[in-house]
Amino acid sequence: MNANEKRAALAGAIREGRFVVAPGVYDMISARLADRMGFPALYMTGYGVAASLLGLPDAGLATYADLADRVRTIAGGTRTPLICDADTGFGGLLNVRHTVQGYEHAGCAAIQLEDQETPKKCGHTPGRRVVPVRDMVEKVRVAVEARSDPNLLVVARTDARTKLGLDAAIERGRAYSDAGADVIFIEAPESEEEMARIGEAIDKPLLANMVEGGRTPILPARRLQSLGFAVAIHPTIGMLPAAGAMQRAMKGLLSDGETTDAEIPAISLAEMHALMGFEEVWAFERRWARESVAEADSASGS
Repeated sequence: MNANEKRAALAGAIREGRFVVAPGVYDMISARLADRMGFPALYMTGYGVAASLLGLPDAGLATYADLADRVRTIAGGTRTPLICDADTGFGGLLNVRHTVQGYEHAGCAAIQLEDQETPKKCGHTPGRRVVPVRDMVEKVRVAVEARSDPNLLVVARTDARTKLGLDAAIERGRAYSDAGADVIFIEAPESEEEMARIGEAIDKPLLANMVEGGRTPILPARRLQSLGFAVAIHPTIGMLPAAGAMQRAMKGLLSDGETTDAEIPAISLAEMHALMGFEEVWAFERRWARESVAEADSASGS
């Protein structure tokens, strides 16, 4: 599918009420693995990009250029619609317009913008502060106006729950919905009861953030859908197990001088070659090697 087809597929799934489960991806290994599995969408996590690209925390340190380049790489190398974290839009209203247009051009299917003050922080860490409602409403309106493809979904996230309470977060969600956001994302509700209240209070597709070890309970897709949610992102499903497996393998190498722990999950080297597309490279080389040999034989008179 091309970018327009991916956007239409994701928007259509949400309009038709098909629940969307999106695993978190952050590099081309995680993206290629997830892309092969038939998910309706992938989620490019800003936390994962900042960590894998820069080795830095998700604290507003990754720039527009950092994330837009990763959008382009992942969207261009996968067939699945990509939901993309765009932090706060990387500045004021002009920056938001530039971000939406840049992400759309890079192949994004849905862009997530949040109402935190700059610099922003990961939604499951302390110390987050939000901008006035009016400021985020303007960002949402600009984002909606900036897209050229109406199927590019604008996901409006509020981080108000932790500091201002659930009622304030719901009020913000409604305001962002009225401003034209396609999907509402209330970050870090702290119980299933709070999630049920969100589902009852907001008449727009809702996104749930399922973060292992975060503030929000991890619920199965069927239960989330029954609570009124339309999308579940799982940002850490790739990076936490990957980091754990690498840490264990490296500890074993350091202590034992070898890497023979059979309990560490790993794909084979052959599977890795296939994942990265080596078969195509080898086929190309075989084709051109034959032609090159034939040309060399002809030139030598043999």
